Amino acid sequence: METQPQNQPPAPPVAGLLLAAGGGRRLGGRPKALLTYRGRPLVENALRVLRDAGCGPVHVVLGASAAEVRERADLTGCTVLDNPDWAEGMGSSLRVGLASLAAASPRPAAALVSLVDQPGIGAEAVKRVLAAYRSPATLAAAAYDGERGHPVLFGADRWADITATATGDRGARVHLTNHAADLTLVECADIAEPYDIDTPADLARLE
Repeated sequence: METQPQNQPPAPPVAGLLLAAGGGRRLGGRPKALLTYRGRPLVENALRVLRDAGCGPVHVVLGASAAEVRERADLTGCTVLDNPDWAEGMGSSLRVGLASLAAASPRPAAALVSLVDQPGIGAEAVKRVLAAYRSPATLAAAAYDGERGHPVLFGADRWADITATATGDRGARVHLTNHAADLTLVECADIAEPYDIDTPADLARLE
């Protein structure tokens, strides 16, 4: 069995950043973080996936009904952030989360960004994307039959540009498009399903 040399430095920490601020507009205004999944709020499942995959620290960005989410969900062990501008779209939550990670001590080497409403993506897919980390300049994303999806891994050297370009619901799309040549796609279709919980019909996937 192979063992690591004793003088080899430990792997740099990769933070988990969960975006969980959505108000569920197409779900009649039901905050996505509080949708019930396996008897508990959906946000708890998403946080558990990040922890089980080895992310640390874990930060979560709340928005719609943030006070109720804090009251009803077990967010123990996470840095919980409120995004007062959550209605502007995912970009604002991404900015809040990356700013928090940039100010952390020690600062993580990268951030693994996931979305609260994708319960079909489990820890094994997250681990695959984490394994693509090479340096603070790493840019990697899960792919499903060749199509880019979540989670996405952003090395810390990229955070400033992402923060500057993340607006509306585009999130990091501008950065990803401008740096497509740097992107490593990690195929995950064999172990995960990237569906979103967006409409009442999608709620059947939570049963």
